[in-house]
Amino acid sequence: MKKDITELFVFLDDFCKQYECILQANILPSSKSPTRVPGLQNSELITIVLLFHQSPAKNFKFFYISYLQLYRSEFPGLPSYNRFVELQQRCLGHFYALLTILCATAKQTGIAYVDSTCIPVCHNKRTSRHKVFKGLAALGKSTMGWFFGFKLHLIINERGELLSVQLTPGNVDDRSPLRKMAFRLVGLLFGDKGYIDQNLFNDLYEKDLKLVTGIKANMKNKLLPLREKILLRKRSIIETVNSVIKKDFQISHTRHRSFVNGFIHIFSTLIAYTLKSKKPSIRFNDLIPN
Repeated sequence: MKKDITELFVFLDDFCKQYECILQANILPSSKSPTRVPGLQNSELITIVLLFHQSPAKNFKFFYISYLQLYRSEFPGLPSYNRFVELQQRCLGHFYALLTILCATAKQTGIAYVDSTCIPVCHNKRTSRHKVFKGLAALGKSTMGWFFGFKLHLIINERGELLSVQLTPGNVDDRSPLRKMAFRLVGLLFGDKGYIDQNLFNDLYEKDLKLVTGIKANMKNKLLPLREKILLRKRSIIETVNSVIKKDFQISHTRHRSFVNGFIHIFSTLIAYTLKSKKPSIRFNDLIPN
């Protein structure tokens, strides 16, 4: 069924204009001019990619060849599928900048949840032969076993909105990028037992951010305020967000033939989730007094 994409395109077109102005003001002028002018603007390229994530199609090639034909009038200069795959690579910086802005503008409520999830890029049997993400991905281990790929680190608020995102190789410890990810946050940050680190706790606490986690079997029990104890039990919300990103938006698959297109897929998936109107959330204002 065809959707009205006017609002989405206007938003992306305004963003691309601002992005180009900032880019032109901070780079050296070039004497070379492009020899081929594409039939689609960058805002149109980004709109098509995000439209794919909002469509019922699960395969981008099928979406482009079949489903996108409903929008021929909106995109009269639509190139071939192979040409579009080449053109979208020029928008990698746009996707990264847009994702960063959307995370920075999300509302900080003083309550945040942190977790990581694995993004495999190939089957474990093909790890030694994988070439697309060679030098970028790494062999790591999660609760589901070994994988070759990346770790996606997320910080969200209780409304399911993304506050910070970090992509690292699969062998990076979950605690390593947390200081950088949480530099703007204050209040309470809830995580699992993998984030237990006294030095990390002290560094965050000095910046008015309290890291709250469960305890391991060999650790002494510590008393928690009732409010923090209840909120820690609600940590499953970030597991739900990871499930939505993986299952509904299919952020993880092994069909990439270019690392640039692979990163575009990851960034565009997170942007599509951010623009999603209904996100997983928790309600506690009626149960926990401020």
